[in-house]
Amino acid sequence: MALKYIFISNSEEQTKKIASQLAAYLFPGAVITINGPLGSGKTTFVSGVARGLGITERVISPTFNILKCYFESKPSMFHIDAYRLENRMSELGLEEFIEGEGVTLIEWPDYIITLIPKNHMRIEMETIHKNQRRLTFHSIGSKYDDLLIKLEAANHV
Repeated sequence: MALKYIFISNSEEQTKKIASQLAAYLFPGAVITINGPLGSGKTTFVSGVARGLGITERVISPTFNILKCYFESKPSMFHIDAYRLENRMSELGLEEFIEGEGVTLIEWPDYIITLIPKNHMRIEMETIHKNQRRLTFHSIGSKYDDLLIKLEAANHV
């Protein structure tokens, strides 16, 4: 049943809060793709997920590293920024993380589309105004339907 949930964030802190709430419902093997133009808040969102998982390390975009691993949480969190991989699908071993037991968040997923599992959650981020963002969550697969239902209920209390 693919579900959709739209959340309007009016600040970086609000974006981190919804991401932290999402983290509470994530499970080992969860894959979250995050789409949006430069400056739309993708890494801010990832840092909120990290906070929700109990990660205290500062989250920065792994644009030049491509992958950043955070092992202090259970499950571990893997942050992939595929921006530099456009037209360069080489054997980097990313599928080992994406198909693994951690939580994987992928910025610019269209550049590694063949590695994205059939079931995942897709988040689209759009800038509305300077600090305001529209986050559109799409569940792709029944596990993600359940996750999205819980997230939406947590925000309608």
